[in-house]
Amino acid sequence: MNLIDLRSDTVTWPTEAMRKAMATAAVGDDVYGDDPTVNELEAYAAELVGKEKALLVPSGTFGNQLSLLTWCPRGTEVILGEECHIIQHEAGAAALIAGVQTRTVGAPCGRMDPVAVETRIRGSDIHYPATSLICLENAHSSGRVVPLDDMDLVREVSLRRGVPVHLDGARLFNAAVALGVPACDIAARADSVMFCLSKGLCAPVGSMLAGSADFIDKARSRRKAMGGGMRQAGILAAAGLLALREMRERLAEDHKNARILAFALSRIRGITVDVPGVQINMVFFRVDPCRLPADAGDRLVEVMRERGILVNPGEDGSFRFVVHYWIDEARIAAVVAAFSQVLDEIEGRRQGACP
Repeated sequence: MNLIDLRSDTVTWPTEAMRKAMATAAVGDDVYGDDPTVNELEAYAAELVGKEKALLVPSGTFGNQLSLLTWCPRGTEVILGEECHIIQHEAGAAALIAGVQTRTVGAPCGRMDPVAVETRIRGSDIHYPATSLICLENAHSSGRVVPLDDMDLVREVSLRRGVPVHLDGARLFNAAVALGVPACDIAARADSVMFCLSKGLCAPVGSMLAGSADFIDKARSRRKAMGGGMRQAGILAAAGLLALREMRERLAEDHKNARILAFALSRIRGITVDVPGVQINMVFFRVDPCRLPADAGDRLVEVMRERGILVNPGEDGSFRFVVHYWIDEARIAAVVAAFSQVLDEIEGRRQGACP
């Protein structure tokens, strides 16, 4: 655990308390419904987000795609933001698994224009696919939090037009902390919600899908069809219970550390940080190409790794660092010092390349 890993909050290790809970968890066959630890987790998760039932699934992508498969008849259409996770980072699974067509809406930082959403809802015409679902995301993949008022406007459209809403809440509790509201207040704007037990909450595996009793009963059957019946899953659920009971409130510390990192990076020559955009645990920034040419990105990743720091390469000069439970202020200071030094080294080798 000596590496400093800023690639994502998906890299978090389980806490020692989680490891102990997993080792001693009471288990049973969850497909039969007799794993007591899974049952406890599902009941607690449903209560937290104000839904009738919840279902343990292997991952966030699994939970989102299970929701689409449960809500949407094949050949129908789903409306969602063009930069959302379901569109950008779930490997085209909506077409592969649920057999649905996606129709995107421009949604800067996850904020969907309700007028644009409504105009994309199809009427009853033999040439059109029926609209079966609207998807929201909060917190958004951009690291921004969607205000509840914005969610309300889309929710009003969904209710008026009779189209259900699914919420990708992979980082739901980060959004709740940032907005200063209970997670159930966010989830109330949707008919179903997926949220991760991993990422900032540190559980090693698992996400939850929550909704009405009827919806979850149908989803449970489809989870089996997708290969998500995990048998003695109480070993995983034990860590998930600790994630929800002990790790939610401390996410504010990650948000604070992300702001510390953003400010420190902004003081390095040639780095432009979106400081106002640091709303949860993600820091986005750009590096002047005179300091870091496009063809030096892989070299930067390699040299940072040599210094015990893992980062992803930038995209067109833009980087994302993600803070989590295992990144404290001392590690942030080490990251900033190393990053500055590496940029100096790379720039030094290319003196004269820029005017």
